[in-house]
Amino acid sequence: MTVDATREQVEFTLGVLDLDLALLKDKPDPLTDKNTPEEKTLFNAWERSDRLSIMFLRMTIASNIKTSLPKPENAKDYMKAIEERFKTADKSLAGKLMSDLTTIKFDGTRSMHEHVIEMTNLAANWDKAQFRPEKGTTQI
Repeated sequence: MTVDATREQVEFTLGVLDLDLALLKDKPDPLTDKNTPEEKTLFNAWERSDRLSIMFLRMTIASNIKTSLPKPENAKDYMKAIEERFKTADKSLAGKLMSDLTTIKFDGTRSMHEHVIEMTNLAANWDKAQFRPEKGTTQI
């Protein structure tokens, strides 16, 4: 699944649960005695949305990715950090798959059928990951 598809899934789930306020709006100014009841309600709703969104994101992502992320300040920034981490992981995976696809050779230690199956699996993994060149880059 791509980063964009995962993001859409998270945004949809949080939206259905009515917890996406922290992803849609910036944190309101801190409360003071001069705030209106509506501003207090918005602030409390944003705080709840932010807290539960962070919890949902932490429950959703893999442990090995979770440990490499900074402590979340808010849900929106945490989502950005997750996306950046996935982009790095995707680039590493793309490099490994491309290296494997371009350097694998039939060496006779196994059958031709097994070699073709391995090549097919590598190509399927490449296709499943839906690697596309970034805008502004040239494709080889």
